[in-house]
Amino acid sequence: MKKFSIKNQQVYKIYYLVLLTAPLLLVSLGQSLRAEDERYVPETDPLVLKKLEAWQDLKFGLLMHWGPYSQWGIVESWSICPEDEGWCRRSLDDYYEYVKKYEGLKKTFNPVKFDPSLWARAAREAGMRYVIFTTKHHDGFCMFDTRYTNYKITDPECPFSSNPRANVTREIFEAFRKEGFWVGAYFSKPDWHSPHYWWPNFPPRDRNVNYDPEAYPERWAKFVEYTHNQILELMTDYGRVDILWLDGGWVSKKSPDEIREYYDRRLKDSKSGYLKSQVINQDIRMDELVAKCREKQPGLIVVDRAVPGKNQNYLTPENVVPERALPYPWESCIISGGGWSFTPDAEYMSGRQAIHLLVDIVAKGGNLLLNIAPGPDGTWQQGAYDLLREYAAWLKVNGQAIYNTRALPPYKEGRLCFTRGKDGSVYIIYLAEEGEELPEKIKVEAFKPEPGARLSMLGVSQKISYRTGNGGLEILIPSSVRQNPPCKHAWVFRLRG
Repeated sequence: MKKFSIKNQQVYKIYYLVLLTAPLLLVSLGQSLRAEDERYVPETDPLVLKKLEAWQDLKFGLLMHWGPYSQWGIVESWSICPEDEGWCRRSLDDYYEYVKKYEGLKKTFNPVKFDPSLWARAAREAGMRYVIFTTKHHDGFCMFDTRYTNYKITDPECPFSSNPRANVTREIFEAFRKEGFWVGAYFSKPDWHSPHYWWPNFPPRDRNVNYDPEAYPERWAKFVEYTHNQILELMTDYGRVDILWLDGGWVSKKSPDEIREYYDRRLKDSKSGYLKSQVINQDIRMDELVAKCREKQPGLIVVDRAVPGKNQNYLTPENVVPERALPYPWESCIISGGGWSFTPDAEYMSGRQAIHLLVDIVAKGGNLLLNIAPGPDGTWQQGAYDLLREYAAWLKVNGQAIYNTRALPPYKEGRLCFTRGKDGSVYIIYLAEEGEELPEKIKVEAFKPEPGARLSMLGVSQKISYRTGNGGLEILIPSSVRQNPPCKHAWVFRLRG
């Protein structure tokens, strides 16, 4: 089906490679994150607060974008959105013909090699602790057995519907729970297949609803009811759900000025012209919905992405890592290879880049949510498994410097990162340059240990000594350790007492 693939799919790869060449993905979020600092609303529900604290101990999660679009190897959903962006252009000039063919992918989606237990096992061995799965993306195709639309993987027109594992959301959740994972449901608030969001009476103009909800309140009410019903299905019929991860922040209760400011702030460089084409209120009664969900799932963490307020329990910088520690719970969601969705012959980040990425995020107090995209047959590419093995080897030695830790000022010093264990231990993580061997001495200027403090190196039984001076401490590494280091890419020292 190559002739229907997006012409500019390579833009995703180029963008990804540019990110990887930036030192440790240190991309500044500038005014955007400063604005979020001011508008983050702390949670008050004791059960949610307890769960958020536990979530901050997990540090490392898996995100999976998957749907019929994987058959074309294109960016998820966006090619059916009438926005003139290079990364989501269609290969056909006839928009409606393209959408027809795109939605027809339902009739050929048959991932017969789907076995989520393989993913769950590999993710656990890699040190991941929670999973977020795309139950429905913006295109509206449901990867679960919803009762409210036939645009779903379990519909008889989808060949995979006859497979015993056809309800893939349930299968994924159950497989990952068996491996001890928290599970989270990604759910798109906008639904470009729903006639109550993109009403066929009008052509869609951009990502937004294509009519004014205030002019047609009965139609909008049907969309709100549809959204509530589907989310409540996920909260009712799929066992314990720990996180509701909502995407499509433009669907929210906002004044025209707030919506205009949102688009200007995040998309001001776009040349598509859609930014000010729709400034409308898309209220889906989130407070009411969250209350209903927490009746079903007490303590549920809700992530209403990019919508400042009490229903955004943690923030989610996308494909970037903040330059500084942030004063609220957060995770960076990052592409591991190719794009968010399946990319043929995807190039995955190296083990060194992957380990440094995790360390950088954790040192600043965040979690890493790493995206791996399954293919049309229901399998991961070998590159994904190879990458996870790099994490597995490193975290087996150094996991105590990552899990259950908190950020420790000054967070970073050159190629050193710092974390703090709950027992008061300080972890000093040395990020190796490409091809660098373990040095004989490592200078730490950020702090000076108290007399009698003990220093050790994770994965090494041999004694590690240090000396102090006016500017901090100097770690002295024996030649035997340098010749046989416990791991690759980064080395960790623990300071106690």
